[in-house]
Amino acid sequence: MKLSRRSLLAGTAAVAASAGPAARAEAAPRGPGRPLRTGFERLAADGYAALAGQRIGIVTNPTGITRDVRHIVDVMHADRRVDLLAVFGPEHGFRGTAQAGGSEGRYDDPATGLPVYDTYLKSGQPLADVFTASGVDTVVFDIQDAGARFYTYIWTLYDCMEAAALAGKRFVVLDRPNPVTGRQALGPVLHKEFATFVGRQPIAQAHGMTVAELARLFNGEFLTTPVRLETVLMTGWRRSDFYDASGLPWVPPSPNMPTTDTALVYSGTCLFEGTNLSEGRGTTRPFELLGAEGIDGRWADAANALGLPGVRFREAYFAPTFSKFQGKTVGGVQIHVHDRDAFDPVRTGIALLVTAKRVWDGFTWRPDDWIDKLTGSARVRTMIDAGADTDEVAGGWHEELAAFRATRRHYLLYR
Repeated sequence: MKLSRRSLLAGTAAVAASAGPAARAEAAPRGPGRPLRTGFERLAADGYAALAGQRIGIVTNPTGITRDVRHIVDVMHADRRVDLLAVFGPEHGFRGTAQAGGSEGRYDDPATGLPVYDTYLKSGQPLADVFTASGVDTVVFDIQDAGARFYTYIWTLYDCMEAAALAGKRFVVLDRPNPVTGRQALGPVLHKEFATFVGRQPIAQAHGMTVAELARLFNGEFLTTPVRLETVLMTGWRRSDFYDASGLPWVPPSPNMPTTDTALVYSGTCLFEGTNLSEGRGTTRPFELLGAEGIDGRWADAANALGLPGVRFREAYFAPTFSKFQGKTVGGVQIHVHDRDAFDPVRTGIALLVTAKRVWDGFTWRPDDWIDKLTGSARVRTMIDAGADTDEVAGGWHEELAAFRATRRHYLLYR
């Protein structure tokens, strides 16, 4: 069965459009007639030269696709130029069947017969042992990010780089666009004492980088033992590009990231995971709908009165089908971004926390102070509790953000 599937897919294994022969060359800006090409597209167009003679394992999930929506594992498995031995699944799993905080475990992929190993919540030597047991020489990473520090795939990247270094493996990152642009870094920077799987290292809440740039940053600044890193960059991506400029299909990177609209607001409104309000899980608009029992139109009025750039707030009522307030009707706001170039998601998230606390006397933080893990320190929580307004809270991270931006510049690969 495996051989017949390989034969069936072999005729369509090559990616059609070439991005040039140098798979690891610095990406050029897109011009007329120069469409975006992902790292995988460039790798395939170059005949997988970067993987020649290597036994390959790949860290990926449902977002690892070609522009004609074939999964790259299927494509590589069908191509005899690639010795693909293993797949490594992150949170939500390789095929994406698990909800937040879950994974698919160890199994053999029915489509290819390849062994799928679970990386979720594994790091250090235990994850290095997984790479060793798989028998691979090179670990490849290809997952679509959402642009926020607390989106766990970038820490899967970090953990896998660290483990690959421990196991003596080579590491190759196939780049994809940051869906919310790479124009600038925004928000507070993680303080090391608050490090968790939603933030291993001190980067900004909205980092404004691609995964290849982050890999270079991790290797240069944070890994005690750098990994043998190679990056296969995109061509035709500009830092000012939102995802829809890419021409690529959007596959939800996780069950609660259904659209690029979700990604646009996520680095700010995910902060509501640290409160007793619903962040919209269990609705068709997670992270765009926020609310709780007892909230009415006063919240939308208060948020709109701030005149935040690029965004308006609509009084909204909804009944989540799972997660907080499951099956109950709650009141709150829906976020409507009307000028995404002017919109600041992190500042907006802070403003919504400030106004929610002021208009609703039921507001509380999660008892485990999860908000501190999301923002990267206790400062946001304690300032809001002390009555600080949005400008005061945002002013608290000015110096650390400036320092991160200065470090970040050394690792940027695109104009």
